[in-house]
Amino acid sequence: MKILLGVGGSERSRQALEDTVERVQDTGDELTVAIFDAETVDATTTEIEADVQAVLEDAGVEAEIRRLSGHPGGDLVGLAEEEDFDRLVIGGGTRSPLGKIQLGRIAEFVILNAEIPVTLVR
Repeated sequence: MKILLGVGGSERSRQALEDTVERVQDTGDELTVAIFDAETVDATTTEIEADVQAVLEDAGVEAEIRRLSGHPGGDLVGLAEEEDFDRLVIGGGTRSPLGKIQLGRIAEFVILNAEIPVTLVR
């Protein structure tokens, strides 16, 4: 399976990275990590990329790393469709006090616009 993982530096993105790398270790799936600048995170894309590389290296997983520069949600969806990925993985989502899921704007855009299956890691 060809997996595209979007990482924006948030705690949820980090969890999605760890979960996806663990899956790739078990299945041998082909992984591409797309790094983007999330407005709500203070980390730079250079810092995010260094963290991604460290996680991949520690796990012994090879993956292509790309940087996205435009609208993160649109770029993820476009890349996933242009390059025939089988699944798009993104971290995000919290629960409201009433138990309803609340999505950030990037996660919401990806879920509503992707033509391929999306896995949301919360």
